[in-house]
Amino acid sequence: MSRLLKAYDRSRVPLYIQVASVLRTRIQSGQWSAGDKISTLEELEREFEVARVTVRQAVDILREEGLLQARQGLGTFVSKKTQDRHWVKLATSWATLIESLKDNVPRRLAIDEGVAPPVLGESDGDLASSYVKLRSVQYRNEDPYSVVNLLLAREIFDLNPVRFKNAAALVAIDAMDEITLSEAHQTLTIGSADPEIADLLKISIGAPTVEAHCVVIDDGGIAIYVGDIIYRSESIKLQMDLLGTKPLREKKTRNGHKAVNLTRRKSGKA
Repeated sequence: MSRLLKAYDRSRVPLYIQVASVLRTRIQSGQWSAGDKISTLEELEREFEVARVTVRQAVDILREEGLLQARQGLGTFVSKKTQDRHWVKLATSWATLIESLKDNVPRRLAIDEGVAPPVLGESDGDLASSYVKLRSVQYRNEDPYSVVNLLLAREIFDLNPVRFKNAAALVAIDAMDEITLSEAHQTLTIGSADPEIADLLKISIGAPTVEAHCVVIDDGGIAIYVGDIIYRSESIKLQMDLLGTKPLREKKTRNGHKAVNLTRRKSGKA
């Protein structure tokens, strides 16, 4: 058995999806440029050591995505205008995070009150007295790209329930003069889609995902925002400025508003 066939056997992902993933990478990396004619079905069949029908299914996926175009009698070509699938640029600062979320309109799945508090780590601040759970799916051009599971401090939610129900919570928090932030951090991990996430994001079960855990702490040391966001992996791009450093934006009390003093639980560390 060849190394390629052994690699196929190590994955539970269907063969045609594995082949499509390799071809997609060739396009997105520039190995195949816009307008280039790609290898024939026969050539791809030999290269990947799979059946003709498998190659055809893989090519059909990329045609549906708009990455490839078939020209009768000429072959299959890379589309001249290919959509940047890695369009979600994960933010590495508060300012860029808020800017990236301003136009987001979440489609709420559920809003639950009286939920269990989040499990906090050592650097995640203290628990608020209670939380509201907001769950939503984010879309781009009718295509789902992330599922958001958020626990928001109840006293923060009550400041403007309508806005929190209809806009990205972090944008709403950033705009509120009553809230002063002391810390915000985000952790990224690689995961895989369970049946529910696969259904919501329209991907296969077990498909790779990027999972972000975000905690926002106010100036009283309360974890007012604890969110878990699951992204389709192919939509994500992470770019970091290795030399630039920008301090966390802290808002000052203004326009006559007073900072909100939240009630903390007596204990809340994991």
